[in-house]
Amino acid sequence: MPGLEIHPFSDEHLAAAAGLLAERHRRHRTAEPLLTDPGDFEAEVRALWEAEEASGVTGVRGEHVVGYVLGIRKEDSIWGDNVWVDPAGHAVAEAEDLRDLYAAAATRWVDEGRTRHYSVVPAADGAHLDAWNRLGFGQQQALAIREVPEAAMPEGVRLARESDIDALVELGPILPEHQGLSPVFSSVPRETEEELRQEVLDDLGNPEIGTLVAEMDGRVVGSFVLAPTALSSMHAGLARPADALLLAWAVTRPDVRGTGAGLALTEGSFAWAREHGYGTMVTDWRVTNLLSSRFWPRRGFRETFLRLYRSIP
Repeated sequence: MPGLEIHPFSDEHLAAAAGLLAERHRRHRTAEPLLTDPGDFEAEVRALWEAEEASGVTGVRGEHVVGYVLGIRKEDSIWGDNVWVDPAGHAVAEAEDLRDLYAAAATRWVDEGRTRHYSVVPAADGAHLDAWNRLGFGQQQALAIREVPEAAMPEGVRLARESDIDALVELGPILPEHQGLSPVFSSVPRETEEELRQEVLDDLGNPEIGTLVAEMDGRVVGSFVLAPTALSSMHAGLARPADALLLAWAVTRPDVRGTGAGLALTEGSFAWAREHGYGTMVTDWRVTNLLSSRFWPRRGFRETFLRLYRSIP
């Protein structure tokens, strides 16, 4: 078998890369049929290739392109000195080749000072996950999907009103505070009270967004927010099923966990989705968040993609 030749990615590789990506996604859809076929895989690859500061490599054996890795830069204020290999940013005929392709591409990225590396990988592809794992990448975020079941709005759950704004603002910091604890240790920037208040007002005024609240003993104890996936930067490209609803935010007060408030809000979310014509729902969570990583799979959500992360000292 000819050895692997690695070349800088260029326009001439777009069609072959699209073919590799189409085959990878075909296998992925066999494992998870709710994922959709974008049709134009070359457009998916081209969108990354034409992004600002995109760079990558192509692997060739003989006359055949057998793999590629493309990285793009996202907002440094959120992600640090980063590079992202998005869902359409990698595909190979043989999983082991990913290690050589990443090694070649990452040389430039680290030389540019980009030492926080992210890769979004099909959760069902054990060989590809193993290759990334053996490059020093670990799981950080899970994206998941499920069918929307028949459901009715349960007692104690309702749509939020403007009179709930103070209660919703109080709920706002609970999730980032929890994410800052062990073993997540997330340092995501937190919104000010004024920013939270404006965000709640904006959501309540948008008919495409559903803000649900759970009440116990006359007080709001939790809230879930539902939104079109078009508003999500994470559920994008191949990770954005057509006509799916995003369960974008979910929180309950610590003192009511285990009382059924989260279960009721989940049931209410299914009811709202059905009422608004959605048959598919997606969500995501930090895999190190012990509560979320157990709660959502038990609610029937199946992992579709895993965001992997590697920090280079």
